[in-house]
Amino acid sequence: MNTAQSIVIGIVEGLTEFLPISSTAHMRITEKFIGIADADPFASVFTIAVQLGAILSVVMLYWKKFLNVKNIGFYIKLLIAVLPALVFGKLFNDIIEGILEKPAIIACIMIAGGIVFLFIDNLFKVHTIDAEEDIKPLTAFKIGLYQCLAVLFPGLSRSAATIIGGMSLRLTRAAAAEFSFFLAVPTMFAATTYKLYQYYTNHGPFQPEQIKQLAIGNLVAFVVALLAIRFFIGFLQKHGFKIWGVYRILLGAVILVMLYTGLL
Repeated sequence: MNTAQSIVIGIVEGLTEFLPISSTAHMRITEKFIGIADADPFASVFTIAVQLGAILSVVMLYWKKFLNVKNIGFYIKLLIAVLPALVFGKLFNDIIEGILEKPAIIACIMIAGGIVFLFIDNLFKVHTIDAEEDIKPLTAFKIGLYQCLAVLFPGLSRSAATIIGGMSLRLTRAAAAEFSFFLAVPTMFAATTYKLYQYYTNHGPFQPEQIKQLAIGNLVAFVVALLAIRFFIGFLQKHGFKIWGVYRILLGAVILVMLYTGLL
């Protein structure tokens, strides 16, 4: 990978990680267009490790929650919510890796998720939880189970699964989105740590040039994610999810057409 590719991937990660449009699908498409080889083991770990920059943006924006050592209940709820995804991710790792190699499946999952988003605002109209403090541990665990859907079905979008799960459990749009952001921190940190460990075990220490590319990609992802999160919360409160559903359906259809015509 070169610096230009690292910057592009960082931008895509920062833009899509916290939007309900599947960062996985966008990363796979971007890799194809900018000439990153499928067989490049560093590129594979880079697209996961660049998530660190994105999750640091969440910690910075919500530092009062993450850095308040007295807020034990907050940490307990995140731990409870992240456990199902860690277990499912470990159990079904080989299956997940197989799906990631099949963009047609990812595109179909994107379209299916988009159809759900067309109707989600009408499906879940009762909202009694409008802040993280009001989320009970059992509710956090149930949202964690929804997150497993994104683990098992790449292209669904982790944020989409957790936001839909939160709204089905009577969280408001904003509360569901914010808890999705919070849950991303331990989830993505665990995934990144595991991927880095795998790379180190199989290929040895990172080379100076690779460390440089990781630093650049994460810095770009951090800055872009800061802007994306701010935009998403405000947009979501005003406009809901329908536009994201339309976007997912259109992008999924474009991917299928490109696959059929040999462009992807």
